[in-house]
This record gives sequence, structure tokens and C-alpha cells, in this order.
Amino acid sequence: MRPAFAVGLVFAGCCSNVIFLELLARKHPGCGNIVTFAQFLFIAVEGFLFEADLGRKPPAIPIRYYVVMVMMFFTVSVVNNYALNLNIAMPLHMIFRSGSLIANMILGIIILKKRYSIFKYTSIALVSVGIFICTFMSAKQVTSQSNLSENDGFQAFVWWLLGIAALTFALLMSARMGIFQETLYKQFGKHSKEALFYNHALPLPGFIFLASDIYDHAVLFNKSELYQVPVVGLTMPIMWFYLLMNVITQYVCIRGVFILTTECASLTVTLVVTLRKFVSLIFSILYFQNPFTLWHWLGTLFVFVGTLMYTEVWNNLGTTKSQPQKDDKKN
Repeated sequence: MRPAFAVGLVFAGCCSNVIFLELLARKHPGCGNIVTFAQFLFIAVEGFLFEADLGRKPPAIPIRYYVVMVMMFFTVSVVNNYALNLNIAMPLHMIFRSGSLIANMILGIIILKKRYSIFKYTSIALVSVGIFICTFMSAKQVTSQSNLSENDGFQAFVWWLLGIAALTFALLMSARMGIFQETLYKQFGKHSKEALFYNHALPLPGFIFLASDIYDHAVLFNKSELYQVPVVGLTMPIMWFYLLMNVITQYVCIRGVFILTTECASLTVTLVVTLRKFVSLIFSILYFQNPFTLWHWLGTLFVFVGTLMYTEVWNNLGTTKSQPQKDDKKN
């Protein structure tokens, strides 16, 4: 029951979270900082009440390690959300972030001196080609926008390049953070809920440097059209409603993934998260009518097939199916 409930939370929370993020970004593309701050604040307060026991529970992992992790996590979160302000469409944003396997493999080889099978290298090559196709076709769309002058078109393309650079940086930094977490968990054991709290609570002072931008967008949100919340009947500016729903669904998404990691094998978690990304991508394309060509579909196919190959889904499914037969023979 709990795994099925967790899968439901992941799909309901994560998919709806992407929808509300796109609604926010379409109206105010530069709202990434206020979105990140709201998410961090909500999860930090929840963690302080229920995980840290109002600060009375000491951390299992020393704070100095969390400080290092937090610097990376804060940077990744801010850069990822800010990339939406740099002519990066939501579908490309989702596809690009699905390339975490590439970054993990590259840094795993460099830092941990890992070696992989030819099958895994092939899968990573597929993911790389898929991301390249989607990125290249998105670049052509940015440069060929008919409503822009030649000068404005070039400027839009430069901003788009900066957005791609930001996503690449965030991808590599996220992979580095994953390796750092892996080494910490080996040394101190897994403390996922604790890490979730400290990763969101410790960076809060850093938002002081973004206070001006957060305040400006809060003013813009206040000026948005009024919206009556269904069932509750409360009337509020619609942008604040989108932000509230984005924060709540982000929390539901994170909790769903957490329950899934404690109840299911890592392969199941990877499959559910990958499928969730694909559903979010399809919804973003159809509902928001984001431009998506046949080349984009081909690139997307490469990314998801490469991801499933990397996790060796078919081999593991074959093992699972053959397991009952072995048990029957024993009986």
C-alpha cells in the first residue's frame, strides 16, 4: 500500500509542481528567486518542527559537512530556476536536467575512479545525443523567431546560450553534490530527512543577497489579477496562489520520493522518476502548446531509452520474472 501511495504522491506532486512553475515562469520569467526562497522556507519550517524537534535534536552528520553540501545545493537550485529567465523553454529545461546520468558518470570517472561497462557507455551516448538534438533544435527556434529583428534575435540567442551554460553548470554541480552525499552516507549512514531539513534551512541567510529581486517580484505578484480559491472561497492575487500551490506540490513531490526510497529498490525509484519526467514533458507540450518538433521527439526518445538502458531495466525485469520459477523448483 505504501509504495502505491508513494507513486501516487510522486506523480500528483511532481507533475502538478511543474505545471505551477510553468504558470509562474510564463507570467514572470524572472521569478526563480522568489520561488526558490518560498520552497526553501516551507521545507525548512516543516523540518524544524518535525525533524529537528524545534532544534532540540542534534544532527547525526556534523554541521560542517552540511555547510559544504548546502553551498552546492543552494547554487544548483538558484541557477536551475534562474535559467528559466534566459530564454530556456520548460520542455528543454526538463530534458536537459534529465542528463544528470552523464554528469554523474563523468565525475564518477574523474573523482571516484569508477569504470563502467560498454552497455552503460552506450546508454550515456544515447542520452548525450538526445540532449544535443533537443538543444540544437531549440537553438534554431530561438534564432528564427520571426517577430524579432536581427539584432534582437542575436541578443535572444546570446541569452539562450547563457541559459544552456547555466543548466550545464547546475548539472555538474548537482552530480558533484551527489558524490559528496554518497561519501557522507557511507561514513555516517543515511539520514535523508535530516539532510532535507539542513539543505533547506542553512541556505536561508543567503537569500539576503537576493532580497531586492524577491521583493520586486512580491510587489508584481500583489498586482496580479485576483483569484477565488475553489472550496475555500478565499480571494487572493493569482500569482500568490500559483506560488502557494508550487510550494505545496514541491513538498508532496519530495515526500513521495522519500517514501519511495525507503520502501522500494533504487531501480523502482529511477523508473518512477523517469516516467514522471516523461509525463510532465508531455503535459507541458500539449497543455501549454510549447513548440516541439519531430526532432525534439527523437531527442526525447534517445534520452529516456538511454536512461532506462543505464538502469538495466530489462535485465532486472528478466531477473524478477525468473525468480518465482526458481522458487517453485526449490519447493
